[in-house]
Amino acid sequence: MEKLIKNALKEAKADYVEIRAQEGVNTGITYVGKELENIGENTTFGGCVRALVKGGWGFVAFNDIADLPRYVEMACEQAQCVGKEQSLLAPVPVIHDLVKTKVDTDPADISLTDKQALCHTYNNIILSSKQIQTSNVRYLDSHGTVYFANTEGSFIVQETIFCGISLLAMARDGMNVQQAYHSVGDLRGFNNVRHMENKCQEVAKRAIDLLTAKPVVGGKYTVIVDPKLCGVFIHEAFGHLSEADFIYENKKMREIMVIGKRFGSDALSIVDEGSLVGEAGYNKYDNEGTPTQKTHLIKDGILTSRLHSRETAAKMQEKPTGNARAIGYAHAPIVRMTNTYMEPRDYAFEKMLSEVDNGIYAIGALGGQTNMEMFTFSAEEAYMIRNGKLKEQIKDVVLTGNVFETLMNIDAIGNDLQIHGGLGGCGKGGQSPLRVGDGGPHVRIRNVVIGGR
Repeated sequence: MEKLIKNALKEAKADYVEIRAQEGVNTGITYVGKELENIGENTTFGGCVRALVKGGWGFVAFNDIADLPRYVEMACEQAQCVGKEQSLLAPVPVIHDLVKTKVDTDPADISLTDKQALCHTYNNIILSSKQIQTSNVRYLDSHGTVYFANTEGSFIVQETIFCGISLLAMARDGMNVQQAYHSVGDLRGFNNVRHMENKCQEVAKRAIDLLTAKPVVGGKYTVIVDPKLCGVFIHEAFGHLSEADFIYENKKMREIMVIGKRFGSDALSIVDEGSLVGEAGYNKYDNEGTPTQKTHLIKDGILTSRLHSRETAAKMQEKPTGNARAIGYAHAPIVRMTNTYMEPRDYAFEKMLSEVDNGIYAIGALGGQTNMEMFTFSAEEAYMIRNGKLKEQIKDVVLTGNVFETLMNIDAIGNDLQIHGGLGGCGKGGQSPLRVGDGGPHVRIRNVVIGGR
């Protein structure tokens, strides 16, 4: 493979060319209700060539590597047709590396029968409650190797082993339907999905409890968000605004996202860190062969950086951050997050809670949407806070607001950082799902607009 790739690059007629080849084995198991809906293993192989000529890119994806020289020629011809300016790529080191993954237990060492039996057990636990109408248990693992080479002389081989599972319970009482779920997924190995019997019971109980929860009364509240919701907020509402391709192409955001501008108190720091080994968004190198790193987007309340590919870094005269990522060989890398989180501080959750007279404790995120700096998120579950104590459970809690105002309204940051992965992922530019991690500690925010039914 290495000799074939290097020989193909020698013939390239372009300012820059890179080749990425990917091979892997994937396993999937899905239960919906009592039915085993899907089970199987599949192998994949493919690759792509990306060529740059006078600022224009050519891209060719392939499944048969034997014709690689022809694909290189095609990508170069495409780039020559569209290139009209100067080719700009920020410099990165020439790298030769073989990255092997270490996991607790390799999913490949567990039989498909045993994986199915585990899913079957979890599914039966969820369905054992009478008020549970249906369930969804989904298991995925993958073992992949990516080969990367470019005309600058880099040759990198990276191995990745992902494993995860999601558990969903749906409860029903007449027309009242509620659901709860839990998902794990990262690069630590098969032990990540073992011993989740208690989680199955918790998911079923949460769905059932939501049947009797009272709808929230809309208004402005002091809200404490848990680490999971904090992570989703940071990823969706701020992380995407920090992706340099979005900023570069959007005049309004260039005027807002000015390096050195204050976005929160001195306690606020937001990080994207692709080098966190084991987390869902980990890679030693991105899909352009750039080493990943810890990038402070906000440090001590001040905007200090953004996320870059080599091209956006060159265009904005900044340094590449290792954030050019693609979901697979059939896609060109674009600027994406890795593991994005708010750094913890020294507030204990109990102290944070005790200082709230009338507020809401919001846990997890069912989903949400963002539009520029505006966001809307639905909490998985929530409780009223009265006189510093957690009280009755509430539902239909929807948090809305302006991300920059919300960051300024954070007045307490916890000491209990958690980073979550899962079977879901990030979507952008038609590429979804991309494995990412997000998280933070418990965080308290003043004057949050809460909408309810």
